[in-house]
Amino acid sequence: MKKVFKVENLDCAHCAALIEEGVRKISGVENASLNFIAQRLSVEAEEENFPEIIKNIKKTVKKIEPDCSIEF
Repeated sequence: MKKVFKVENLDCAHCAALIEEGVRKISGVENASLNFIAQRLSVEAEEENFPEIIKNIKKTVKKIEPDCSIEF
């Protein structure tokens, strides 16, 4: 299943790349892509694990960029 999330307060392309890489490493995530210009995070993952994956995405984003948030 693929879901797209809005990213807010992401000011740095380097941080966007780090977030994308971190999300890809989350267990259950098949693919992730963060478009810095559009401020959108696309995530492909197993549907049954999405609630846990979303929690891990939030943790990953806050660890890399504390001021950034993801709209779910």
